[in-house]
Amino acid sequence: MKTRKAFTDDEIAALKPNEKIALVATINYEGLPHVTLLTSLLALDDTHMALGEFSKGLSKEYFKKNNSIGFLILTMAMDMWRGKALYTHSAQEGAEYEMFNEFPMFRYNTYFGINTVHFFDLMQANEKERLPLGAIARATIATLISKWAAKQKKLEKPLGEYGLQLFNRLDALKFAAWIDNDGFPTIVPVIQAKASDPGTIVFSPKAYCQELSNLQQGTPIALYALTLKMENILTRGIFKGYKRYAGIQLGACDINYVYNSMPPVHGQIYPKIPLAPVKEF
Repeated sequence: MKTRKAFTDDEIAALKPNEKIALVATINYEGLPHVTLLTSLLALDDTHMALGEFSKGLSKEYFKKNNSIGFLILTMAMDMWRGKALYTHSAQEGAEYEMFNEFPMFRYNTYFGINTVHFFDLMQANEKERLPLGAIARATIATLISKWAAKQKKLEKPLGEYGLQLFNRLDALKFAAWIDNDGFPTIVPVIQAKASDPGTIVFSPKAYCQELSNLQQGTPIALYALTLKMENILTRGIFKGYKRYAGIQLGACDINYVYNSMPPVHGQIYPKIPLAPVKEF
């Protein structure tokens, strides 16, 4: 796929509305991929991007520590852009701060507005894409008819009932993220992904096969699921490679981490964090 280092004027306009899906992939303190829904992400001009912070989450801490990010933006017109950028600085005042707080989503919000703006230099952007619906349909069917064969019996159930149902909903969008060879996170749609059991997520590589073929066994991978109602969950685990299940090739991921991405309270779900008394107020 062709890439470049600048947005066009038409793309800058297309990426501006908040009514879109915008995912940001960061690298956590352990060097593992993390994915967050940040719909405020936009292009300021042809080589710079920004996002407005209105709730606290780990992603802002992560890109301040490691400034390499990956992004995916899917507009209401179903146009999609993916790319990579570098975090440069943050501000709590200025023209961009005023601009974000003038958007209807934040200007008329009774409870919160944008409190901080984070800035990025665009490093790489793909040409505008459309979701390959035919390939996704074929991959989804292949996953559905063979995922039962990938089911594993595990004592631990990281996804729980909610995560299991969310990953198996037909209307849920799913995305995979991992650290690319250049050190930047990359995001690839895996809408076909399904949970074969509460600890395993599988997907057919029939959609985005070229990019998914670069995913090596043993790679730490994040898998993010969300619905158009903004229900979402982040999981992370180890990619176990591709294998035939019931005669169909699937990639399998063993899940070892689950994170609630939904505001107002973000937090780790699995492994469970023991309750501790509050000693400082």
